[in-house]
Amino acid sequence: MNSSANRVATRTFTPARCARLVLLAGSLSALAALLQGCLPVVAAGVGTAAVVAADRRQPDTVLGDQRIELTAGNRLGERLKDQIHANVTSFNYTVLVTGEAATEQVKAEAEKIVASVPSVKNVVNELQVAGASSLASRSNDTYLTGRVKAAYVAAGKFDVTAVKVVTEAAVVYLMGSVNQREAEDATEIARGISGVRKVVRIFEYPGAAAAAPASK
Repeated sequence: MNSSANRVATRTFTPARCARLVLLAGSLSALAALLQGCLPVVAAGVGTAAVVAADRRQPDTVLGDQRIELTAGNRLGERLKDQIHANVTSFNYTVLVTGEAATEQVKAEAEKIVASVPSVKNVVNELQVAGASSLASRSNDTYLTGRVKAAYVAAGKFDVTAVKVVTEAAVVYLMGSVNQREAEDATEIARGISGVRKVVRIFEYPGAAAAAPASK
């Protein structure tokens, strides 16, 4: 093997070099050809761009919701430690908190912590006072979320990117900016999935007054 081939094979792709190549690449096919060494860096950027492009929220709102989720999750972990197992989901700055808290006091404190995060408008506190859920329970929740999303795609009744699905202890929470027909379709489909105990809607209806979370 010649020396030039060795230099190409061992070339180092730094984050800065990857970023420059991303700017120069005009298509995903070009990225695949040019940036095999940069896949972790490129994949994150492409994934975020795809999500923002498909979302009904404004791009800055999508990023703001992501910052809220990260900040709130970190603060809960730092301040309450093993007294809580919480999942934080933000949509248009309305924040859903699910999981388990050791006591009612911990549950209330968690809500205050999340509400104090910049830009948060409303907190829907669905924490249950109980011990942390098992790995089996969490795996089942992930499975149910996947089944609900797959059922939405199969039904083809609405834009599936408009509805965010969160499952905790087999309770399915639906978030998003939808019209009334989309809300009803999403709820009915989720209710029809075997293993789902309850469906809770936390939807926003553009042009209408915000409705309180409703269980169905």
